[in-house]
Formats: sequence, C-alpha cells, structure tokens
Amino acid sequence: MKKMSIQMSLLMATTLSFFLSMTGLLTAGKFTVPAFIISFLESFVISMIIGFFIPMKKVGDAAVAKAGLTPHSLKARLLETLLSDIIYTPFMTFVMVFMAHKQASKEGNPPPFLIMFGKSLIISLIVAYVIIFIVNPIFLKFLMKKNGIGAPPDMGANGARPPQE
Repeated sequence: MKKMSIQMSLLMATTLSFFLSMTGLLTAGKFTVPAFIISFLESFVISMIIGFFIPMKKVGDAAVAKAGLTPHSLKARLLETLLSDIIYTPFMTFVMVFMAHKQASKEGNPPPFLIMFGKSLIISLIVAYVIIFIVNPIFLKFLMKKNGIGAPPDMGANGARPPQE
C-alpha cells in the first residue's frame, strides 16, 4: 500500500502541477515555456512534500466515516475531493503567486499581492477540484491493476455498495 500511495502521489502531483501551472500562466497572460517549466517544477515539489506529510487516504476515509457517508459513493468522492483541494491548492497557489509576484516586481509595477493571490486562489480551487474529481478514480483503478490489487467494489445504481452476502 505504501508503494501505491507513493505512485498515487506522483501521478496526482504531476497532473495537478501541470494543470495549475498552465492555468496560472494562461490567466496571467504571460505564458512562456521556461516560465511553465519553472512553475511546474516548483508546484510538483510542493505537491510531493505535502503528499509525503499528509496521508490523504487516511484523511479522506476518516472524513467520510465522520460524515456518515458510504465509502466510494458519489457524496464520499465529492467530500474527499474537497478535502484534497483544500489541503493542496491554497499552499501551492500561495507559493506560485509569491514567485510570480516577485518576478513581476523585477519587471515593473505588479498588481497588489493579495489581489493576485485571491484571483488565482479562486480559479485554482475550481480547476483543481474538477481535475482531482476526474483523475483520482482513474489513477486509483490504474494503480490497483498495475500493482495486482483487487479493484474497489462496483457501485450500485444509487452509488452505494451492493449488499454483502
């Protein structure tokens, strides 16, 4: 499971870093390949550090249990996605905006930091939520198959587990 957790962190960090770096640069209107590479690498490192210190599976499972939700249901996935988004995105966005603001300060008169951060945070939270919700189950299924672990149970029409016999 530890191996799969590391693999999941790598896949999620790569995907989130790619999309958030792309989103940040495109919304800033200053996309360049070198800026994208730097932004991606910084974001990837931050994401991996968070992933090594916060066991998202345990956090998600605990939140689902505390909320009284059926594991693997749509509501459980929505909650787990929200937690992951809230844990990763604000810190990643803060660092990325800080670096962009620092660079913009060297080039001239940047907008106020809080305005840059607020706008970027709102956009990043939305983009990250959608990305996490879409790719997390795809990556999980892929890694379970790759590592020879049985797939999660199929969900019934209402998103609940089928009855156990």
